[in-house]
Amino acid sequence: MTREDEDIKRLLTEAVPPLTPPADRVGAVAARVRRHRQRLIGGSALAVAMAVALGVGGMQVVTGGNHAPPDRTADDSGGEGRWTSCAEAAPEMARLGPMATAGDVAALPRLDGDFIPTAVVICGREPQRRADGGQDLVATERRSDDVAALVTALRLQDEPSDAVMCTTEASVLPWLALVDADGRWMRPRIPVGACGKPRPEVSEAVAALQLTTVATRPVVELESAEAVAAGCSQKWKDVLSVETAGNRTPRRGAVPEPFPAGQQVRLCVYEVTNSEPGTGNFVHGTVLPADRRTAIEHALTAAGPAEPCSAHAGRFALLRSVAGGDPQTYVELDGCRRIMVVPRPGAGGPVIAQGDAVLTELIDKP
Repeated sequence: MTREDEDIKRLLTEAVPPLTPPADRVGAVAARVRRHRQRLIGGSALAVAMAVALGVGGMQVVTGGNHAPPDRTADDSGGEGRWTSCAEAAPEMARLGPMATAGDVAALPRLDGDFIPTAVVICGREPQRRADGGQDLVATERRSDDVAALVTALRLQDEPSDAVMCTTEASVLPWLALVDADGRWMRPRIPVGACGKPRPEVSEAVAALQLTTVATRPVVELESAEAVAAGCSQKWKDVLSVETAGNRTPRRGAVPEPFPAGQQVRLCVYEVTNSEPGTGNFVHGTVLPADRRTAIEHALTAAGPAEPCSAHAGRFALLRSVAGGDPQTYVELDGCRRIMVVPRPGAGGPVIAQGDAVLTELIDKP
């Protein structure tokens, strides 16, 4: 995991206020918020892509509530027949997006005494690293024959709702199917507690399962081997475009220190696709050798004020220390060819300047 991705993981757990351009003299608190927001925007594409792709990790989502769904039994399941595979029983695992709604989960039949499970199969999705360093989202099929504790938990009754105080967060459990000795299968409804969430006995029984992976199949590539080798995120937000959208305009002026002194600089080039406007997909990247770094730095510091322009860039570059953090330098490689530097903490807000074809040529080459 890159430093940028670690920042994303940490920041997504924090309450981050909307992005607002700071005034020329901004307080320390506002500056910190803005730096966090810059990092979040810069790497959020990968985080969002991961979250959407994983669909809550291939789990069914069960929201809270004090009303238990109507009882159904295995006899109401519609006759799933003999178990074959997750690929056939849960084809949604090979598609992007969420796996199930709370309504879908509530409609599942109860596990009654007429169905005797001998195995459980869990269909899911997860990121998996390839031998070449890249990463795929894969659909997985896992199985366990030790189901006694899980079956006991699934046969528990719903707890009555006694007007207790309930929290509003969603609860998640895997997409699971129970299989009997004849190979027949069913998906059982999960017993819920007083707040309409899965009973803890079920969650604990699922967590204790000793699962064997039966099969995996790729769904989509999350990170290319080339992006990993370059130390770049597969996707990155077009931060310069975001910063200059609408009436928000970073201050114009001389470019501040674009690269941290004495540190290596990583270059990552991205291309904006029609399918994901405002988000760049990795094209190429490298750690700049000293001569190329010097040439790019000279071109950046010699840049004049940004010219009025409303064109959208199809390619952009991010340059920053291999250690991460600010300053971050963004360069549009076509369109308006603008430059934006997000300076070190305490050095004011982003500064925008005007690039040119010479700078593009220095940057946009493998």
